[in-house]
Amino acid sequence: MAIGVSLMLNIKLPANFNSPYKAKDIQDFWRRWHITLSKFLRDYIYIPLGGNRVSSYRNSFNLFSVFLIGGLWHGASWMFVLWGALHGVAMVIHRIWKDMGFKMNSLLAWFITFNFINITWVFFRAKHWDDALKVLGGMSSFGSFSFSLFNNDIYWQLIVMLILVVTLKNSMQKLEGFKLNTLHLVFSISILLIALSVQNSVSEFLYFNF
Repeated sequence: MAIGVSLMLNIKLPANFNSPYKAKDIQDFWRRWHITLSKFLRDYIYIPLGGNRVSSYRNSFNLFSVFLIGGLWHGASWMFVLWGALHGVAMVIHRIWKDMGFKMNSLLAWFITFNFINITWVFFRAKHWDDALKVLGGMSSFGSFSFSLFNNDIYWQLIVMLILVVTLKNSMQKLEGFKLNTLHLVFSISILLIALSVQNSVSEFLYFNF
């Protein structure tokens, strides 16, 4: 939306997300997620610290430091610090794994990355440690699992959405071969009118909190 509105004003903004949940490792995720922040941390923190032109131990320290600072960038909260630390540890493990020449099945690599990202989001969104533990406890409580979930429309909607997200092209990829015509214009206006007619609440932008 921001990119589209900017183009209406003849301002070209860089792409900031590129299907991050398709990532097959944590490094790939940060190449796809919040790209402008990743580049800022790389250019102004990681590279000045020595980047990967140092010993493996120093490189591990650099990676961890970058993500710890990235966590603090989001706000002065221990939850953000922990979130950044978890990503820093993951990046160090990934770098060691990569340097040792290990490889993993693509589907398994995606599954592990996807779950790690979603687990760490719990700490990002939680206000307190106890809140995070409660959510994680609910996420891992297989004892309360009920097959009645399969009769829930929301459950199937989430499954369908997940499949679409990881299999279809994103908006940037579709834009590469896009050619504007009357059909596209009519369709876009129709979708806009439908969206405006069903809107019944306004959600505050996340980063207004920081």
